Amino acid sequence: MLQTTGTMVRDTAPPLDKLARPLRDLRISVTDRCNFRCGYCMPREIFGPGYPFLPRSLILSYEEIARLTRIFARLAVVKIRLTGGEPLLRRDLETLIAQLASIEGIKDLSLTTNGALLDAPKARALKAAGLGRVTVSLDAVDQQTFAAMSDSLLPVSRVLDAIAAAHDAGLIPVKVNMVVRRGMNESSVVPLAAHFRHTGVIVRFIEYMDVGQSNGWRLEEVVPARSIIEQLQTQWPLEPLPARYPGEVAKAWRYLDGGGEIGVIASVTQPFCGSCNRARLSSDGKLFTCLFAATGLDLRALLRAGSDDETIMQAIRGGWLRREDRYSELRTHVSKPNSRIEMSYIGG
Repeated sequence: MLQTTGTMVRDTAPPLDKLARPLRDLRISVTDRCNFRCGYCMPREIFGPGYPFLPRSLILSYEEIARLTRIFARLAVVKIRLTGGEPLLRRDLETLIAQLASIEGIKDLSLTTNGALLDAPKARALKAAGLGRVTVSLDAVDQQTFAAMSDSLLPVSRVLDAIAAAHDAGLIPVKVNMVVRRGMNESSVVPLAAHFRHTGVIVRFIEYMDVGQSNGWRLEEVVPARSIIEQLQTQWPLEPLPARYPGEVAKAWRYLDGGGEIGVIASVTQPFCGSCNRARLSSDGKLFTCLFAATGLDLRALLRAGSDDETIMQAIRGGWLRREDRYSELRTHVSKPNSRIEMSYIGG
């Protein structure tokens, strides 16, 4: 059923894939480049000098991204998250944000960043352009562990300042994502949680995942979400909170003393494929229906061949209707694909 709203014809219900999962959430990568070399995402031995990053000519323009987003909005997508690589490496990102913020039907516009380029003026500019909130990746609050995880010389204080700047600019709730990797930063769980208690910042602890081909993932390096909660419970009593919306990936917990809330994302030990409503658009215009996919639907080719919006919308709809991805649920029962896209290419 279609609903006409102003000049936009919008589906009142999203398409459902083969497992009856709706399309609601679109992650858009605006660049495949990053200024960090985190071992779980862009290890330096792979993504070092000479790595063939995408040339500018193959990357979607802001106008192309906005056009595709309008088409996704017609398919009842309501959430947009800008990712990378590091999205703030893309020049004048505020221009794109202003275009996306004006699209009817988009209710949640956010951005994930490592914080290196997010200072107070930039945070205010992003907010003024129409950005709703930010998530900052931060894997430790002490300099030594932070440097080891990010493979960067950046002072961790700069990322902490970025989080404060985002909060002050009203990009709230600010969320902090910590990937927990055994043998690397599991001892940073409590210090990071302590740093953000009573600040309004929501920390989310993420199980180390086997995304892409380059991170050398091993199951024994995963710190289960259950263990993370138990570690935090030794310091502060917590109670679970109900899910706020269908498809929410983080399980939320509240400090009983009023210190705020945290979340855990347990995609390895407690897969949530059954409620996954996310699609991902790479910076060169390919649509992926799973973070662990090997191939995507080339929307850039349709755009640059002169296809009209209806043709592109039907291609997107058809791709979603054929979707049956549930890799995390099958992880221990299937062999790892020989080819799989890197997280830096489509965002987390």
